[in-house]
Amino acid sequence: MPDTDPTTTGPLAPEDITADSPFTLPGFFDALAEGRLVAARCTECDTHLLPPRPACYNCGSRAVTIEEQPRTGEVISYTSVNRPPSAFADLAPITVAVVELDSSARLTGRVDATLADVTIGDRVELQVRDPEAAGIDPEFDLSYEEEWPVHVFELV
Repeated sequence: MPDTDPTTTGPLAPEDITADSPFTLPGFFDALAEGRLVAARCTECDTHLLPPRPACYNCGSRAVTIEEQPRTGEVISYTSVNRPPSAFADLAPITVAVVELDSSARLTGRVDATLADVTIGDRVELQVRDPEAAGIDPEFDLSYEEEWPVHVFELV
Protein backbone atom coordinates (compact mmCIF):
# COMPACT_ATOMS: atom_id res chain seq x y z
CA MET A 1 0.00 0.00 0.00
CA PRO A 2 1.38 3.47 -0.87
CA ASP A 3 2.59 5.74 1.86
CA THR A 4 -0.06 8.37 2.62
CA ASP A 5 1.64 10.09 5.55
CA PRO A 6 1.31 13.82 4.69
CA THR A 7 4.78 14.54 6.08
CA THR A 8 6.44 12.11 3.64
CA THR A 9 4.11 12.11 0.63
CA GLY A 10 3.04 15.01 -1.55
CA PRO A 11 1.37 16.98 -2.85
CA LEU A 12 2.32 19.13 0.07
CA ALA A 13 0.74 22.39 1.10
CA PRO A 14 3.15 25.22 2.03
CA GLU A 15 2.24 24.80 5.72
CA ASP A 16 3.37 21.12 5.53
CA ILE A 17 6.94 22.21 4.80
CA THR A 18 8.44 22.99 8.19
CA ALA A 19 12.11 23.27 9.14
CA ASP A 20 12.21 19.61 10.15
CA SER A 21 10.32 18.32 7.11
CA PRO A 22 12.21 15.57 5.25
CA PHE A 23 11.76 17.71 2.10
CA THR A 24 14.16 20.40 3.41
CA LEU A 25 17.94 20.49 3.84
CA PRO A 26 17.64 20.44 7.65
CA GLY A 27 15.32 17.42 7.37
CA PHE A 28 17.75 15.72 4.97
CA PHE A 29 20.65 16.25 7.39
CA ASP A 30 18.55 15.13 10.37
CA ALA A 31 17.92 11.83 8.55
CA LEU A 32 21.62 11.58 7.64
CA ALA A 33 22.57 12.10 11.31
CA GLU A 34 20.29 9.15 12.12
CA GLY A 35 22.16 7.06 9.55
CA ARG A 36 19.46 7.27 6.87
CA LEU A 37 20.06 8.52 3.34
CA VAL A 38 16.73 9.72 1.92
CA ALA A 39 15.61 11.17 -1.38
CA ALA A 40 12.32 12.39 -2.71
CA ARG A 41 10.94 10.51 -5.70
CA CYS A 42 8.42 12.05 -8.05
CA THR A 43 5.48 9.70 -8.46
CA GLU A 44 4.61 11.36 -11.80
CA CYS A 45 7.92 11.02 -13.70
CA ASP A 46 10.00 8.83 -11.34
CA THR A 47 12.78 11.45 -10.95
CA HIS A 48 14.86 11.13 -7.77
CA LEU A 49 15.46 14.41 -5.93
CA LEU A 50 18.53 14.27 -3.75
CA PRO A 51 18.63 16.14 -1.40
CA PRO A 52 14.83 15.91 -1.23
CA ARG A 53 12.62 18.76 -2.38
CA PRO A 54 8.85 19.28 -2.08
CA ALA A 55 8.40 19.55 -5.87
CA CYS A 56 9.98 17.81 -8.84
CA TYR A 57 12.52 19.86 -10.74
CA ASN A 58 11.97 17.70 -13.82
CA CYS A 59 8.18 17.96 -14.31
CA GLY A 60 7.10 20.42 -11.58
CA SER A 61 4.78 17.95 -9.85
CA ARG A 62 4.29 18.16 -6.10
CA ALA A 63 3.41 14.44 -6.01
CA VAL A 64 6.64 13.34 -4.35
CA THR A 65 7.42 10.78 -1.70
CA ILE A 66 10.40 10.15 0.59
CA GLU A 67 12.37 6.96 0.00
CA GLU A 68 15.41 5.43 1.72
CA GLN A 69 18.38 5.24 -0.62
CA PRO A 70 21.24 2.74 -0.87
CA ARG A 71 24.64 3.97 0.28
CA THR A 72 26.48 2.36 -2.62
CA GLY A 73 26.88 3.55 -6.16
CA GLU A 74 29.22 4.34 -9.03
CA VAL A 75 31.32 7.40 -9.85
CA ILE A 76 29.97 8.97 -13.04
CA SER A 77 32.02 12.18 -12.96
CA TYR A 78 34.73 13.64 -10.73
CA THR A 79 37.10 16.55 -10.34
CA SER A 80 39.59 18.11 -7.96
CA VAL A 81 38.82 21.25 -5.97
CA ASN A 82 42.10 22.97 -5.23
CA ARG A 83 40.64 26.09 -3.60
CA PRO A 84 37.68 24.86 -1.55
CA PRO A 85 35.50 26.96 0.76
CA SER A 86 37.26 28.10 3.93
CA ALA A 87 35.80 25.33 6.13
CA PHE A 88 37.50 22.74 3.88
CA ALA A 89 40.77 24.62 3.25
CA ASP A 90 42.89 22.21 5.31
CA LEU A 91 41.65 19.28 3.19
CA ALA A 92 42.71 20.69 -0.20
CA PRO A 93 42.94 19.41 -2.79
CA ILE A 94 39.54 17.71 -2.46
CA THR A 95 38.27 15.07 -4.85
CA VAL A 96 34.56 15.59 -5.53
CA ALA A 97 32.39 13.18 -7.50
CA VAL A 98 28.90 12.82 -8.84
CA VAL A 99 27.80 9.36 -7.75
CA GLU A 100 24.89 7.47 -9.23
CA LEU A 101 23.52 5.45 -6.36
CA ASP A 102 22.27 1.92 -6.97
CA SER A 103 18.72 3.37 -6.97
CA SER A 104 19.70 5.69 -9.90
CA ALA A 105 19.52 8.79 -7.66
CA ARG A 106 22.59 11.03 -8.00
CA LEU A 107 24.46 12.70 -5.17
CA THR A 108 27.54 14.91 -5.28
CA GLY A 109 30.08 14.55 -2.51
CA ARG A 110 33.66 14.41 -1.44
CA VAL A 111 35.59 11.21 -2.15
CA ASP A 112 38.08 10.08 0.47
CA ALA A 113 40.80 9.46 -2.14
CA THR A 114 43.21 11.44 -4.26
CA LEU A 115 42.20 12.46 -7.76
CA ALA A 116 44.71 9.99 -9.22
CA ASP A 117 43.05 7.11 -7.34
CA VAL A 118 39.52 7.76 -8.70
CA THR A 119 38.14 6.74 -12.09
CA ILE A 120 34.72 6.77 -13.72
CA GLY A 121 32.96 3.53 -12.87
CA ASP A 122 34.58 3.13 -9.44
CA ARG A 123 32.27 1.65 -6.82
CA VAL A 124 31.88 3.81 -3.72
CA GLU A 125 30.01 3.69 -0.43
CA LEU A 126 28.66 6.70 1.44
CA GLN A 127 29.90 7.21 4.99
CA VAL A 128 28.45 9.71 7.45
CA ARG A 129 30.96 11.56 9.60
CA ASP A 130 31.08 14.19 12.29
CA PRO A 131 32.33 17.41 10.63
CA GLU A 132 35.25 17.91 13.02
CA ALA A 133 36.32 14.26 12.69
CA ALA A 134 36.23 14.75 8.91
CA GLY A 135 38.64 17.71 9.19
CA ILE A 136 36.13 20.49 8.60
CA ASP A 137 36.81 23.70 10.51
CA PRO A 138 33.77 24.41 12.76
CA GLU A 139 34.64 28.12 12.84
CA PHE A 140 32.98 28.47 9.44
CA ASP A 141 29.68 26.71 10.21
CA LEU A 142 26.49 28.70 9.96
CA SER A 143 24.43 28.41 13.15
CA TYR A 144 21.93 26.00 11.59
CA GLU A 145 24.73 23.80 10.17
CA GLU A 146 26.52 23.15 13.47
CA GLU A 147 24.90 19.77 14.07
CA TRP A 148 24.82 18.64 10.44
CA PRO A 149 26.95 15.60 9.63
CA VAL A 150 28.97 15.37 6.42
CA HIS A 151 28.84 12.64 3.85
CA VAL A 152 31.97 11.24 2.27
CA PHE A 153 32.28 8.54 -0.36
CA GLU A 154 34.87 5.81 0.16
CA LEU A 155 36.17 3.59 -2.62
CA VAL A 156 35.06 -0.05 -2.23
